[in-house]
Amino acid sequence: MQSDPKKLVDKNRNLIHSELMKVVSHVQRDQDDWVLHTVMVEGCDVPFKFKRKGKYQSLNGARVNITYYPEQETVAGMAFDVMKVVRIKRG
Repeated sequence: MQSDPKKLVDKNRNLIHSELMKVVSHVQRDQDDWVLHTVMVEGCDVPFKFKRKGKYQSLNGARVNITYYPEQETVAGMAFDVMKVVRIKRG
């Protein structure tokens, strides 16, 4: 089932949808039963993070459409900005 980004953004005003963002870094690491993906995109210093059950092919250099919302993570008592990805698709 394909999700429509326009419907997702209309339902939740906190979501942001960006198209054709260029990926400069894509890291995948195992975390329990999940694979944690961290994506950095051109022109943005904040990481985009999401979890999936399996590994993906590398997104390095690819153009992607991303639906996400801003969030803060606390690591060792310090707050860091991250983007929590709801939907990611090659553009």
